[in-house]
Amino acid sequence: MMTLFFLLPAAYLIGAIPTGVILTKLVGGEDIRNAGSGNIGATNVYRVAGRKLGVMTLLGDCLKGVIPLVIAIQGFHLSEMGVALVALAAFIGHCYPVYLGFKGGKGVATALGIFLVLSPWSVLCVLGVFVLVLWKWRYISLASISAAAAIPWLILVFEGSAILFGATLLIAALVIWKHRANIERLRSGTENKFKV
Repeated sequence: MMTLFFLLPAAYLIGAIPTGVILTKLVGGEDIRNAGSGNIGATNVYRVAGRKLGVMTLLGDCLKGVIPLVIAIQGFHLSEMGVALVALAAFIGHCYPVYLGFKGGKGVATALGIFLVLSPWSVLCVLGVFVLVLWKWRYISLASISAAAAIPWLILVFEGSAILFGATLLIAALVIWKHRANIERLRSGTENKFKV
């Protein structure tokens, strides 16, 4: 319990690091929150600041999910419940970062980092879902939503853990909730398509 007392705030603060905002400011660009869609995630950084910073943001946000879990599992050998709580703390940190007045990203890349640690095989399978949806319809938002909807069930199949299933189901639900504006644009036909 004492370990979690320190690990949960640490995981939240790591997850809250605004990778996209930091990287765009480091190269002298405008505040990414005032450009494009206003989102701090990799997709908006890619569209506004270019491929290199977009990929760097994706990797940075992904690591925000990986690092707390690796520390929790390898460094402290936490139980599944402890690991699940650390995962949720890191993810909530990204979505509601204290550094940005609790206005964060949609959580896709940070969730990816979390899922990679929890169940690499599930990620491999869901990557196929993401790629197929993106290839067919060219909407990153639709691909992200589809992947989020599928991953908890894959984790249940591969890991057989009700605790991890519950945690990933909460994460997936929040990812989809954070995409509600995208869902409205998809329904109205005004969502931007992905261009390489």
